[in-house]
Amino acid sequence: MQEVTVGWWGLLASLVMVVVAIGISLLLRLKLERNLTIATGRSIAQLVIAGWALTLILKDETSVVWAWLWVAAMIPFAALSASKREQRLQGLIWTTGLGYVLGLGISLSVLFALQILPFESRVLVPVAGMIVGNSLRVVVVAATRLVDAIRDSKLEIEAMLSLGFTRHKAVQRVVSETLKLALIPQIETTRTVGIIFLPGILTGLILAGVDPLEAALMQAVILFLILGSAAITGLIVVMFGAQKFLTADHRLEPPES
Repeated sequence: MQEVTVGWWGLLASLVMVVVAIGISLLLRLKLERNLTIATGRSIAQLVIAGWALTLILKDETSVVWAWLWVAAMIPFAALSASKREQRLQGLIWTTGLGYVLGLGISLSVLFALQILPFESRVLVPVAGMIVGNSLRVVVVAATRLVDAIRDSKLEIEAMLSLGFTRHKAVQRVVSETLKLALIPQIETTRTVGIIFLPGILTGLILAGVDPLEAALMQAVILFLILGSAAITGLIVVMFGAQKFLTADHRLEPPES
């Protein structure tokens, strides 16, 4: 079987599709050319740096402590990214961080404690990265939807508070619906995997020469870890986030329009 490699020429050749995207933006006046260019440049720089660092971390003689430090660094960076994308929700950086600690911690505990995969740096870092990265999308959607839902449900929440409902009961419907909407995309991804599209780890393993059935089982494991972690992280974000708009004396302070 021929070894599958990309190399720098393959990277440059793939930029043709970025040029196509920029062309579409120019043609339809989407004004996304700058964003596309910056995103492409940043992705190349970040991936090259990550590849170089992982080459050092994943060496057999390198202690697994360095892999844990890499994973630990993912959490604040992801939390900071989430807080920048939805600045209307105060404390999002802390609730996201807490959610990641719980969600990622439980996922990795299941993965290694039940011996699903070996406890090695080459497993720990990529799996943690996939869990954190996919959970970030859920966090951003949940935070944005929560702020909008609190604002749109202002009268309902205030009425429930005036009738003596607790702060948690007054926003329970909003919290539940927000989390449901945030999780739907990840649920649909899990539902349609293998039929409509082949996810990254499955494709990567197949390209690396791994047996397709083994690759499929590996992909299923990762998807389930992502789904559970995203649910835990999203729950923490919406549950604590909703309380940011409620005062200690049971008054609602809705976000600005």
